[in-house]
Amino acid sequence: MSIELDKIFAASPATTRGQPTQLSADPKGEQIAFASGKSIFLRSLTNPSSSKQYTSHTTTTTVAKFSPSGFYVASGDISGKIRVWDSVEAVNTKGEYPIISGRITDIAWDGDSQRVIAVGDGRERFGHCITADSGNSVGEVSGHSKVINAVAIRQQRPLRAATVSDDGSMCFLHGAPFKFNSKATGLHKGFVQGTEFSPDGSWMVTVGSDKRIQIYDGKTGEPLKVVGEGVHTGSILGVSWNKDSKRFVTASADKTVRVWDVQSGENVATWKIGEEGSSNPQDQQVGVVWTRGPQEIIVSLSLSGDLNYFTVGSSTPQEVIEGHNKSVTALSVTSNSNGTKVTTGSFDGKVVAWDIGTGVGKAPEGEAHSNQVVQFASAGGRVYSVGWDDTLRIIDEATNLFLASPVKLSSQPKGISASSDGTIAVALNSSIAIYDSDGKLLGETPVSYTPTTIAISGSYVAVGADNNTVQVYNLGSGGSLSSTEKLTNSTATISTLSFSPEGKHLAAGNSSGKIVVYTTGSWEVATDRWSSHTARVLSIAWNKAGTHAVSGGLDTNVFVWSLAKPGSRVKAANAHKDGVYGVAFVEGDEKVVSSGGDAAVKVWNVKNLQ
Repeated sequence: MSIELDKIFAASPATTRGQPTQLSADPKGEQIAFASGKSIFLRSLTNPSSSKQYTSHTTTTTVAKFSPSGFYVASGDISGKIRVWDSVEAVNTKGEYPIISGRITDIAWDGDSQRVIAVGDGRERFGHCITADSGNSVGEVSGHSKVINAVAIRQQRPLRAATVSDDGSMCFLHGAPFKFNSKATGLHKGFVQGTEFSPDGSWMVTVGSDKRIQIYDGKTGEPLKVVGEGVHTGSILGVSWNKDSKRFVTASADKTVRVWDVQSGENVATWKIGEEGSSNPQDQQVGVVWTRGPQEIIVSLSLSGDLNYFTVGSSTPQEVIEGHNKSVTALSVTSNSNGTKVTTGSFDGKVVAWDIGTGVGKAPEGEAHSNQVVQFASAGGRVYSVGWDDTLRIIDEATNLFLASPVKLSSQPKGISASSDGTIAVALNSSIAIYDSDGKLLGETPVSYTPTTIAISGSYVAVGADNNTVQVYNLGSGGSLSSTEKLTNSTATISTLSFSPEGKHLAAGNSSGKIVVYTTGSWEVATDRWSSHTARVLSIAWNKAGTHAVSGGLDTNVFVWSLAKPGSRVKAANAHKDGVYGVAFVEGDEKVVSSGGDAAVKVWNVKNLQ
């Protein structure tokens, strides 16, 4: 058996309300780079399923910028370190350099791809200039009294750099080595959020929370004029130039993305995100980049994490890329897709339906969970989900819509499972509830223990208990449950349960990393040798034949197991940073899909199952 990575469906960029989120495009305009969680993602503009993930940061990442050559990326995190690494494989790190004692907010490269300026929220200083290959100092960043929000370097000689800050000023640096030259104060009346030099070096622009767009001379830093006064009605959080150096684009919290002509100062194109009259703050635009490929796509970032693709001349987004930017805590294969579609849910309640072939994800229309999605179950063309908002919700797979109003649960759910006939079993804090396929309560059975997980197959309902046992019930008419067996082989709390498709076997994973497989009916142990996880088992799923299972754990690993040869297993190490929360076989059992704490969804090729 073998398992190898096939493709990554990237997480969405992490966003913060009122703060700019930096996006970067490679020089060919083929990929964009952004930070999400503890990872940096390089995402193809044309193929959503083509992404690379850089995972060497040990803390939350904040920014990533391509070098002008396109061969390297510099990325920063909240600890004040930046890493320079190879963008081709997204694995080899050229160097790690401590810059400041707090969060890195922005990074800029010089035109030779040799020098880097990184800025942010430090204590002794707010930024520093270094060489990309060795980390040697090539100047200093000074002149600000508060956190620096953005930095830009002129790509031509003589080298110039600009930094903008919460103190309302722009500092102009001469290099190299870079040193303070002049300071523009009193132009912006508030936080200055973004700055960028035009590609030909003749202009520079700054934007801020005061809705002001200020143009400067790119060589001297002399303020020249204000553009678009009173047009944006919210903070401007991002700015990016077109490759012709004649136009630039701004992104604002007023939910608009606007293109400006630098000579005339006219607003030549506008897009508004979200429905007319909507007051949803998730549509606020917090970042933007104008790519330099043949299509000149403008990519803007909504507060929700959605990436919007625009081209000048089109009145609507060319594409909207959706995904998760919080840990993906639940995953299920949709029942009618023949293993080509999966549904994922995240810590913030967001649900996304994915097409495995194309890598396109779409959030279902309707009222989603307002808190963590605990688990999904699929049956009869519907996906059932339970969440920490104490509701059961139903999604119609064909239309990708949440149906009717959510079903209120009596307490916090611990898990959900669906049988092939559409009977739904939900484990609650102190009871087991049985629902029909429309979410109507058939019966609720109180229990003396605290359930941890649940699985249903035919008339069997298996419930994991906090006392290290698996309680097996028989499902009677009217949703009644009668206890039939108590399985006591586990030495730790049961964390996940899964019946094989025919219901012949039950796999029980526990919090110490061990999986025990039982034969249903006799409840004898079929194997107890699936024990390679080193931490809590979070998810188990069987293939259609019921001969192999895949598991994911808090140890970040994915394992594929064989029932006939329990010692024969294959491992995908470090599959997801911070744990693997969901796994499933897809596409005729030739592939495995996984999701986890890094907010990404990954597809793996599995070969030679034996």
